[in-house]
Amino acid sequence: MAIALTDLIRQRTLTINLLLYPDVEILDFAGPYEVFSVASRVALRDKLLPHAPFRVQTVAAAPGLVAARHGLRVQADASLVTANACDILIVPGGVVDQPLAHPPTLDWVAATAARTSLVTSVCTGAFILAKAGVLSDQAVTTHWDDIEQLRRDYPALTVVSGVPYVDLGELITSAGISAGIDMSLHIVGRLLGTESARRTARQMQYEWQDRE
Repeated sequence: MAIALTDLIRQRTLTINLLLYPDVEILDFAGPYEVFSVASRVALRDKLLPHAPFRVQTVAAAPGLVAARHGLRVQADASLVTANACDILIVPGGVVDQPLAHPPTLDWVAATAARTSLVTSVCTGAFILAKAGVLSDQAVTTHWDDIEQLRRDYPALTVVSGVPYVDLGELITSAGISAGIDMSLHIVGRLLGTESARRTARQMQYEWQDRE
């Protein structure tokens, strides 16, 4: 029986794989990256654990720079081939045309999701999870401007509007852009306790209230 993440995080650092691709929305990946990085710093500062709880690894289709939205160029830590196994997968949104039309990316997402304890998406990242077959008939959410499109493209899904995220336990989808920060803080709260999430949000000077 697999060890729950809440127990595993007490034993070692959890690895988070964060997908990057051309025209990925900046805050979709930078927001969660900041939350988990700050949560690790706060946990070490407050001696919550003897090790950093999280390590974020950015992953792109191939080595080299990735051009995110608005021209920001980002260097990924690993490629689809060299990426380490992870405990948490984050699929951010943006202009998702490239990953939706790139079978190696979809195959990597599907394979990674199958052996990962927690799979998440931000914004239109839900379309990538759906195209990869990770989403089938669950309750999910996405950016408010893409709700109807997700319903049309994947009618078996129950697409929920007006919420920052939908937490199904091993699968969490969040609404648009800044909602990824709320979702990430929620995950910190799930794994390290609500007080740890509050301290992380305070360190970021971010107004946060858990929705659970």
